[in-house]
Amino acid sequence: MKVAVKTIDNKDAGEISLDKAIFGAEVRADIMHLMVTYQQDKRQAGTHKAKERSEVSGTGKKPFKQKGTGNARRGDNKRNIDRGGGVVHGPRVRSHATDLPKQVRKAALISALSTKAKEKKLIILDEAKAKDHKTKPMAANIAKFGFDSALIVGGKEIDANFARATSNLPKVDVLPSQGANVYDILRRDVLVLTKDAVGDLTERLKG
Repeated sequence: MKVAVKTIDNKDAGEISLDKAIFGAEVRADIMHLMVTYQQDKRQAGTHKAKERSEVSGTGKKPFKQKGTGNARRGDNKRNIDRGGGVVHGPRVRSHATDLPKQVRKAALISALSTKAKEKKLIILDEAKAKDHKTKPMAANIAKFGFDSALIVGGKEIDANFARATSNLPKVDVLPSQGANVYDILRRDVLVLTKDAVGDLTERLKG
């Protein structure tokens, strides 16, 4: 499948052939959902913690004798029903990451790329480079494409000026080709790939 290639200021720069197995595959919403959940699980810090009974500061001495006081019997003052006591079944420091087979992760990325191609929301750039780091001219160039929400994926390395020029643009993310992922592709309206990114992604997903 052939797609037009554009320059950063939305001028024609030829055509490129996209691998149908990568950009024209069946769209699997179920697999993409699994992948987004996998990514979100992995992002959780898991550093939440509540003190349990054995961790609460305080003496283990019995506060008063077992019988004769009229109070309910109590072994110490660190029970969960006591003020300042431990928490029962509270959160512990742990990893929230879940498992997902590599082939499923690959299929999810292929499906996300195919989704953008099918919806006509895939733009191919000849290169993602800027003459300077100014945001204003970059915003003017992007406005020519008619979108305000996009993920731009470059080659293995992002041009420093391009990265700085786009860093202050709302709803515009820039990633190197190895950082392309399902969550970021789906959260933005338009996917913009450079020719280098197309080559890198094709090699990565066909290998």
